[in-house]
Amino acid sequence: MDTDSKVYVAGHRGMVGSAVVRRLKDLGCNDLVVRTSGELDLTSQVSVNKFFAEERPDVVVFAAARVGGIHANSTYPAEFIYQNLAMATNAIHAAWQHGTQRFLFLGSTCIYPRMAPQPIPEDALLASPLEPTNEAYSVAKIAGLKLCEFYRRQYGVLFHSAMPTNLYGPGDNYHPENSHVLPALIRRIHEAKTSGAESVTIWGTGNPRREFLHVDDLAAGIMHLLSLDDPPDLINIGSGEEIGILGLAETIAQTVGFTGAIDTDPSRPDGTMRKLSDISRIRDTGWAPQISLLEGLGSAYDSFLQETNNNTLRTV
Repeated sequence: MDTDSKVYVAGHRGMVGSAVVRRLKDLGCNDLVVRTSGELDLTSQVSVNKFFAEERPDVVVFAAARVGGIHANSTYPAEFIYQNLAMATNAIHAAWQHGTQRFLFLGSTCIYPRMAPQPIPEDALLASPLEPTNEAYSVAKIAGLKLCEFYRRQYGVLFHSAMPTNLYGPGDNYHPENSHVLPALIRRIHEAKTSGAESVTIWGTGNPRREFLHVDDLAAGIMHLLSLDDPPDLINIGSGEEIGILGLAETIAQTVGFTGAIDTDPSRPDGTMRKLSDISRIRDTGWAPQISLLEGLGSAYDSFLQETNNNTLRTV
């Protein structure tokens, strides 16, 4: 990607979008386009078409999404499928209509089947039923990546997709119920430490294993993909390493400085027991993650403290 390209980052105030913006600025991008949700409603076809007609970006990094953890996905499935479908269809079609040269659509490895082989290769997509707890979000994201694939096939545009694993880092969402597992644990364990609690209880058995990628590693991976002349239609971006949820909680407790007990609540859902992405495809293109989980947790907790002190902590 040329640094003189006009780049639109959708969702620039979210964790992923803000990391992409930081990376683009570091690389000297001279023409960066962003809009808040108040300035551009991506669920409105009319508004999105007007925006693309006026701005005509060369490159789009589509990081906008309605996201959340198990509780949020289970509670608001209608919003998750409608909003994510509408945003994807509106943006991808308008980008094609108005001459966008390159469109990188971001989803999540939760699009893969519940019983996918481990580590999960890209060709596991649609091979068997999805995980019920995030089916609405997954269906919408699968539709978006298929739109990119078919527009590329039919019209020859360079529209492609990347599926990041579980992400964390600066700008994460720390809502006490609707956030993902890692930021939820950081907040809960930090609050236990400051209140002097003797223990913290985590959802489920603590046995499920998850993979985590620092958002700055993702931003570097996105820039790498944008530099490829012929990227795959679909590619995983992850760390290639996994940790049990109980082990994650214990590592976060170590990072935070909480010395109490970590208890489990087996009456709560575990979700998928294992979800590790196969990152051999992106490794073959010359990219690899650089930030270890321990290093990343330290920086994530530092960001949490700074955002808390500055009243900028996201709790949506």
